[in-house]
Amino acid sequence: MKEFFKMTLATICGIVLLSVVTTILFIISVTGMLLSETSKPNISKNSVYTLNLKGLVEERASEDTPLSFLLGQNDMESMGLDDILASIRKAKEEKDIKGIYIEAGAVAFDSPAILRRIRDELKDFRKSGKWIVAYADIYQQGAYYLCSVADKVYLNTTGMLEFQGLGVNRSYMKGLYDKLGIKYEAVKVGKYKSAIESDIRTDMSAEDREQRTVYLNGIWQSMLKDIAESRKIPTARLDEIANDSIMAIADPKDYVKAGLIDGIKYPEEIRKDIKQRLGIEKDDDIAQLSLSDMKALCQDKDEKGEKISVYYACGEIIDDAAANFFGSQAIVGKTMADDLRKLADDDDVKAVVLRVNSPGGSAVASEQIWHAVQLLKAKKPVVVSMSGVAASGGYMISAGANSIFAEPTTITGSIGIFGLIPNVNGLLTDKLGVTFDGVGTNTYTNWEDNIVFGKNNAEELRYMQSYVERGYNRFLKIVADGRKMSTAQVDSIGQGRVWLGSDALKIKLVDKLGTLDDAVKKAAELAKVKSYHAEVYQNASSWMDRFLPDEEKGSYLDSQLRKVLGDDLYTPVMELRRQQQRNRLQARLPFSLRIH
Repeated sequence: MKEFFKMTLATICGIVLLSVVTTILFIISVTGMLLSETSKPNISKNSVYTLNLKGLVEERASEDTPLSFLLGQNDMESMGLDDILASIRKAKEEKDIKGIYIEAGAVAFDSPAILRRIRDELKDFRKSGKWIVAYADIYQQGAYYLCSVADKVYLNTTGMLEFQGLGVNRSYMKGLYDKLGIKYEAVKVGKYKSAIESDIRTDMSAEDREQRTVYLNGIWQSMLKDIAESRKIPTARLDEIANDSIMAIADPKDYVKAGLIDGIKYPEEIRKDIKQRLGIEKDDDIAQLSLSDMKALCQDKDEKGEKISVYYACGEIIDDAAANFFGSQAIVGKTMADDLRKLADDDDVKAVVLRVNSPGGSAVASEQIWHAVQLLKAKKPVVVSMSGVAASGGYMISAGANSIFAEPTTITGSIGIFGLIPNVNGLLTDKLGVTFDGVGTNTYTNWEDNIVFGKNNAEELRYMQSYVERGYNRFLKIVADGRKMSTAQVDSIGQGRVWLGSDALKIKLVDKLGTLDDAVKKAAELAKVKSYHAEVYQNASSWMDRFLPDEEKGSYLDSQLRKVLGDDLYTPVMELRRQQQRNRLQARLPFSLRIH
């Protein structure tokens, strides 16, 4: 008994000690973060902005948690497009910053439009007369496209460069479901609306193959054109290089011969090159500024003139915050609608720019947001700036704006509606022997159970199809009214088809090709204000939100599951859970356009 009390006391002491140490570390971390946020770095003469590309580059980055390593949330760092663009502009303005050094690591870009936008900003930086040098151990294709704008592009002596073109592969689950005895009952409108195909087919439909081929070729040709201009290589020759060999496993010397890079160097040779450009001695240290340093320097903002609010609408559109079990960016219909009503009532806000980066989602929540946009538009101008994706429900919430801007490689359109309900009768009854019986007061009292568990559900599915068709017709009317077209015209370019921003301009789904800055300028013009400043309405999700994650969102376990399964298996497996959480009526894309 004495030994038992000793062990118990030792355990309690250990727990108390661990709690004290953890608390102290937490306080130190928080204090460090707060101090780093308030302190502004000094810019030394002959400084270099070092842009270390790694992790995921998305529309806006969430703040890091002080103890993110304990929560398992640091597997893939997040970098925000807004921060990167602002940092490049600041580097251009500061006379003591002489150039940008890009170190490309394992990086993925949320969409081709985000990738292109950063490249355009770097291109503008070079026009100031300052230099850009890029270096990597391995250039993934997206990173190479971005870095090809540099004055000099270097590679490690044993490095690799990926240059093979763009492609998408999709998993089709019907074969698995057939074995399990699960059948998905699908209702849709739009022959190109392919979101349901992974659950009801074993291969890609001709329509989906057509639209994917068109937009991938469009993005690839845009990338080739930009690389050709910077590297002085004909686009046809670049296409040949991608076709003739697997460049990722070629001899690094072949990259130089092809003109894709300027040289092969060790890291110390790169440092020597940078020092020569700065005109400093070989023994001197290079004064470097990181992205965090540049963000701190960008904190001082000019708030003169009238206010133009920028509202970020990023992620899947959902009905309720509890449905966002992945903890990722999401647009909650009611929350955004309430926010837009507040902006409508704010007399200090003269116009609103909606920055949309969404594949869509709940058709009900999408229409709720669209209605809030109409109420806002009745009081002040609303301009949409499309980022990487503004499709399906993401297009619905945009359609009623006064003006719509898109990037050339924005994915938009996808005007269509679908519903997807799993039928598990084959699994439960035929395979496991579970049967169902019951009573009801009316004919269709148990109509949902009839679809999910029954064999004879044709009548219920007929009503579901009518429900989806009404949703599609409503979608057509919303777009037709907003774009001043007939519903027949919208239907001819609708049917769930996806369009590139450059093609969407030709068919009047968007008004102009341009950036967020262009959209802000247009909003000010519509509001008839000459002096103005842009102000973001809502902040990115805070580190405290991530430190205290909602139980529904998951966090550590979700990140570990993704790590174990990998993206190829994680996505289809978790899709089963998504289907149970989503609204029956969906207006969204079925795919991601992330480029590595």
